[in-house]
Amino acid sequence: MGNPPFHGDRHLRGLFGDEYVGWLQQEFGVGIKDYCVYWFRKAHENLAPDCRAGLVGTNSVSQNRARSASLQYILDEGGIITDAVSSQDWPGEASVDVSIVNWVKEPTNPQVGRHLDGQDLDEPISASLRPLSLAVDTAAELPANRGYAYYGPIPGGRGFILDEEEAVSLLSRHDDTWRQVVRPYLTGDDILSRPEHDPSRWIIDFGFMSLEEAMRFEEALQIVRERVKPQRDRTRRESYRRNWWRFSEPIRDMRTRLADLERYIAAPAQGKRILFVWADAGTCPSNLTTVFALDDDFSMGVLSSRAHRAWLLAQSSTLEDRTRYTTSSVFTTFPWPGRTEGNSSVNAAMSDLVRRRDDLCTEHSIGLTQLYNLVDDGGFADVAGLHRRLDDAVCDAYGWPRGLSDDDWNARLLDLNHRIAAGDVEYRGPRGDG
Repeated sequence: MGNPPFHGDRHLRGLFGDEYVGWLQQEFGVGIKDYCVYWFRKAHENLAPDCRAGLVGTNSVSQNRARSASLQYILDEGGIITDAVSSQDWPGEASVDVSIVNWVKEPTNPQVGRHLDGQDLDEPISASLRPLSLAVDTAAELPANRGYAYYGPIPGGRGFILDEEEAVSLLSRHDDTWRQVVRPYLTGDDILSRPEHDPSRWIIDFGFMSLEEAMRFEEALQIVRERVKPQRDRTRRESYRRNWWRFSEPIRDMRTRLADLERYIAAPAQGKRILFVWADAGTCPSNLTTVFALDDDFSMGVLSSRAHRAWLLAQSSTLEDRTRYTTSSVFTTFPWPGRTEGNSSVNAAMSDLVRRRDDLCTEHSIGLTQLYNLVDDGGFADVAGLHRRLDDAVCDAYGWPRGLSDDDWNARLLDLNHRIAAGDVEYRGPRGDG
């Protein structure tokens, strides 16, 4: 039994150096993961059949990329999880949530007792530290869901960002074509904290323009030349040095999917609450914003419903007490309801909810986080009522009974996902045309 060191994957190179990180990659063959992942693998490899181990690790061992390399590896290699605490606060000084996992390797009697979060189970414990029947990590990727959800582009330099005064001054001196380059810049914090959920800053964004094309916006290009190029000249990535006027990761596919839309759905990439808002097509999302290339009330309603919220909480990873919306595990696996004429009730419920919460945020000069904190405390009961109306409409869209719990939702969605993946159910994706 043990308590491996807690170090995130992004810190390993700085803590241990390039040589050690290279050794980890070569020795375990799973890339760079949170440090405790390797300890779970090493412990299992050194167990004899019928022997047991128990480790405390960061709760990342049951989430997304780290899960496949740690707990899923244990299960795939003959391990059975016998007792676990899925997540709890670490009692020490570190601000981290931990998981406690005990397992046995290749037991002679596979009908071992199982206990999860203090409760006896009569089914296996999955690598996501959930009962197997609720293990949404077993959901398959649905090809019809591809091409709708993205993280915003990564600028790769603070020099691209402008304050409002500088941006307005630039735009006032030029014609409207400059708005394709000098753009409002939306962050997750803007979505959650500003009454209008609108950008607080601007950014110079040349997209995939060639240098010759960017020269048409000489003042903007000069700003990037002065503020970004010196940093890019020192970077190891040759492509970043060569294309110094562009973002590090401009995300071509996202831009293509948004090109014909007048608005899109945006959400913070991480936060205590993942809330969805409308963003104008001219707004550039930050890399801490999740972008959905969808522009209709039905899509907004499904994303904002309890169905999707239950799924994202089960599928997402966490950072301290914040949820990360992971597009690869949440959106691509989420089975949408079919689109019918009866779905108009979802549209109406979502439209009314957006209108009411926007009015309240403006009236009280608060952001969505403050608004929903007040709703949780019993304020603005009509907002809670509008959410119940939306959830009922989404239940109807699936053809399922109203008032489902999160576990009920996930069990039904997981079953639907599996049936779609098996080809037993015709499925056309988020827009109904996939």
